[in-house]
Amino acid sequence: MERLAGRVALITGAASGIGAATARRLAAEGAAVLVTDVTDAAGAAVAGEIGGQGGRAAYQHLDVVSEQDWQQAVAVAVERFGGLDILVNNAGVHGEPEPIEDVSLASWERSIAVLQTGVFLGLKHAAPALLGSGHAAVINISSIFGASGGFGTSPAYHAAKGAVRVLTKNAALHWSRRGIRVNSVHPGFIETPLLRPESLRERSGSDAAYQAMVNVTPLGRLGQPEEVAAGVAYLASDDASFVTGTELYIDGGYLAR
Repeated sequence: MERLAGRVALITGAASGIGAATARRLAAEGAAVLVTDVTDAAGAAVAGEIGGQGGRAAYQHLDVVSEQDWQQAVAVAVERFGGLDILVNNAGVHGEPEPIEDVSLASWERSIAVLQTGVFLGLKHAAPALLGSGHAAVINISSIFGASGGFGTSPAYHAAKGAVRVLTKNAALHWSRRGIRVNSVHPGFIETPLLRPESLRERSGSDAAYQAMVNVTPLGRLGQPEEVAAGVAYLASDDASFVTGTELYIDGGYLAR
């Protein structure tokens, strides 16, 4: 099924994990994809893989806290593929499991810059191109921790992801009559490179952290990046033409507890 044939997508943080899976899925559904990240070799490899399988893709360096990088990335998407119809704000940083009294100001500001300000800059600088689409869709990747207090740690991550949740609704209302739908996706515990059993074991010395995530997920396992990508593809497509300002939870039942 090519629900996205003729569409152009820009995806941030697309060198690995959810971003890479999303790039592959949108390309498989017919979109031309601009893969962006700060990890250039890995991002170029994802774009090359998509091209090798017959899809249309290119890579562009994009640090989401840089206005200049955003302006250049949007320009590349328009010049290379003829426009911009889909923006996926996915780039992120890992939330350190610290209580609020132990979080440094520098750590707080870095998390807010990437997770929150990066989304704002994407919405701001992609807006002119998206408004020219006529059927544009923005998908902001938030988190289950954008709507819950989690375990009482990683306050900057929670604050930023919560801000993305509400910013999504604000932008959805602002653009509701102008041809841009805006929705947020809230993944639960997803088996990305950072959360694979071997990675967690290397950092902590045991499987306790991985098992704890499994234990709090009602479906009894971690999700896969491809499962999140499927939700993004739906929201980007005309199948979701009457969906804006909403939250899609892909969390194995975590928030239903």
